[in-house]
Amino acid sequence: MKMNEELKNTLLGPLSKNNPIAVQVLGICSALAVTVELKPALVMGISVTIIVALANVVISLIRNTIPNSVRIIVQLVVVAALVTIVSEFLKAFAFDVSVQLSVYIGLIITNCILMGRLEAFAMSNKPGAAFLDGLGNGFGYAMILVIVAFVRELFGSGSLLGFQIIPHSWYEAGYVNNGLMMMPSMAMILLACFIWVHRSLDKDLQEKG
Repeated sequence: MKMNEELKNTLLGPLSKNNPIAVQVLGICSALAVTVELKPALVMGISVTIIVALANVVISLIRNTIPNSVRIIVQLVVVAALVTIVSEFLKAFAFDVSVQLSVYIGLIITNCILMGRLEAFAMSNKPGAAFLDGLGNGFGYAMILVIVAFVRELFGSGSLLGFQIIPHSWYEAGYVNNGLMMMPSMAMILLACFIWVHRSLDKDLQEKG
């Protein structure tokens, strides 16, 4: 029972109380860069989730055979291989999104969430728990990207996933898309607002005076 509770916390903790972006403030750069539209944000979130989960499993499986002096290099090699596979998959089956994400898929290699989980969790836990940790942190990261991208695309372009949501009649009546939503600075503001609301709702995360 205790083990099941630990595994549950490992999977669900990053969605709220230990969210990699909202609580640990990691992965901010990519969160700002790929959230102009919902589709690339979704693809980025799914890609990171897959890579973190699989990299965690691989490192956990070989953790006892990795010399301490080269563990970071080994982690980077594993991540680089997975990122390359995901990148080539996107180019083959989702080329337009791959172009939108540009260099940011490749930069997953240096994502601090990914390297942090490998070093802090996968190196000291069994593959099953490492896999759940990877999924949880990936989902937590993707959740924030989706929320920010949802707001930016809806109010910045009047659409979601490329489909027009705000009726044309609104534009004819004088409605104008918010151009600020297309700017990187607005992504930072939205992210800051989310972190503020998230912390204000959770007393455990509020800073003690």
